[in-house]
Amino acid sequence: MDDVKTIVADIKKGQIKPIYLLMGEEPYYIDAISDFIEKNVLSEEERGFNQMVLYGRDVSVEDIESNAKRYPMMAERQVIIVKEAQDLSRTIANLERYAKNPQPSTVLVLNYKYKSIDKRKTLYKTIKKTGVVFESKKIYEDKVPSWINRVLSGQDYSITPKASQMLVEFLGNDLGKISNELNKLKIVLPKGSQITPEHIEQNIGISKDYNNFELRKAIGYRDTVKAFKIVNYFGENPKDNPMVVTVSLLFGFFASLLHLHGMSSRNPRDVATALKINPYFVDEYLTAARNFPMRRVSQVIATLREFDVKGKGVNSNAVPQGDLLRELLVKILAQH
Repeated sequence: MDDVKTIVADIKKGQIKPIYLLMGEEPYYIDAISDFIEKNVLSEEERGFNQMVLYGRDVSVEDIESNAKRYPMMAERQVIIVKEAQDLSRTIANLERYAKNPQPSTVLVLNYKYKSIDKRKTLYKTIKKTGVVFESKKIYEDKVPSWINRVLSGQDYSITPKASQMLVEFLGNDLGKISNELNKLKIVLPKGSQITPEHIEQNIGISKDYNNFELRKAIGYRDTVKAFKIVNYFGENPKDNPMVVTVSLLFGFFASLLHLHGMSSRNPRDVATALKINPYFVDEYLTAARNFPMRRVSQVIATLREFDVKGKGVNSNAVPQGDLLRELLVKILAQH
């Protein structure tokens, strides 16, 4: 985020480079920078003649170079944005000639998503000298809650740990989708609000009571009744609660418990750091560790591996997801 802020701040100060290579696995920041350039470098009146959006699948590198060499009409600059530039991966190296001597009055933005240009190649090194190279790296799922907190705090909102966890569980580490859902919430909630599980349920449609987060907690506390209620709900709504996701999250939970059993310290701060979890959830993990000794955790992990295969249709003879989940739950809670 700091790199993004620096690029945006420089543009606001008029320190605009002739080429921006925005690349990497995480499209969210690529879109954020590109959209900012699209909306802010030229005035509304200038955009009609001097702003062009091209798509990698529809143009050649030669087309891009030809347009970039044009002079702006009645404006100081022109802006050319190439979206989905990764579609030009086989020929984009040919842009090296232009990159060595870019048109000073052109701002060329290359949105190269889901992959990166080889840093050993001359094109990368050339753009690094004459323009700006930004690499947008994928954020790991355990870092997403803190990202949500940073984004919201900068916009005068906050969120409870459980609400944040619900979003991550439902949307994973897709920052674009998470941002869209947060924007929906900001429309209905006034500034200064704290986003709660109830807000998530009412406005996004993620159940605050029947989700993998609550299932994990019920299993950890050995709350059999609640766990089976959630699993039955999953069985009735399989499209919204795919078994493969449930098994994966439970596997991660029990793998963390195995790690916890190997720790000498039970200090909440040490546990949160070692397991990479929000301190808010430490008690849940400590309780689960008491309810599932190390040997039992190892047995559960073996069971989860077995049901991961079954959930993908191997040796399960088309057994309904709900039945598989109930069988899995019985085995987890009955492990000795």
